[in-house]
Amino acid sequence: MRVGLYPGTFDPITLGHIDIIRRATSLVDRLVIGVAINRDKGPLFRLEERVAMIEAECAKLIEQTQTEIVVHPFENLLIDCAADVGAQMIIRGLRAVADFEYEYQMVGMNRQLNDEIETVFLMAEATHQAIASKLVKEIARLDGDVSKFVTPQVNEALITKLSG
Repeated sequence: MRVGLYPGTFDPITLGHIDIIRRATSLVDRLVIGVAINRDKGPLFRLEERVAMIEAECAKLIEQTQTEIVVHPFENLLIDCAADVGAQMIIRGLRAVADFEYEYQMVGMNRQLNDEIETVFLMAEATHQAIASKLVKEIARLDGDVSKFVTPQVNEALITKLSG
C-alpha cells in the first residue's frame, strides 16, 4: 500500500490545500493529512477546529477518489511523523520559487535523517498559486472577501471566529 503524508498547519485549509490533496490521491492508496501542532505560529483555529475542517472538506474527496484520507495531528519532526504513519513519501505543495528554496533545504535535511522516505512536490494550479493561509487570515481580519480562496464552510468559520 502506497502511503503519503501531506503536512501543514492548515490554519485554515484553503482551496490550494484541497487542490494538492485531490491531486495527491492519485499517487497513493492512503493519504495522511498531517496537521502540525506549531505553538510558535499562534494559529487562529484550535487544533480540533482545524482537524474538523479538514475532515469535512476531505469527506467529499474520499467519495470522489475512493482514496483513504485520514487526518493525523503531530508535534514531532516531520520525518518521524512520516515514519510513524508508514508513509513512503511526503507530499509538498509549491506555489513559487521561494517555496522551492525552503523545501529544497528541508528535503536535504530529511534525507539525512531517513533516506527511505521520498519527497514529492506538486505545483499549485495557477489559480491557487497566490493563496496562503497567512494571507487569507489577514484579509479576513480586515473584513476582506476570502470566498475565492476557501470553501463556503471555511469562509463561514473564519467570519464566525473573527467576529466573536
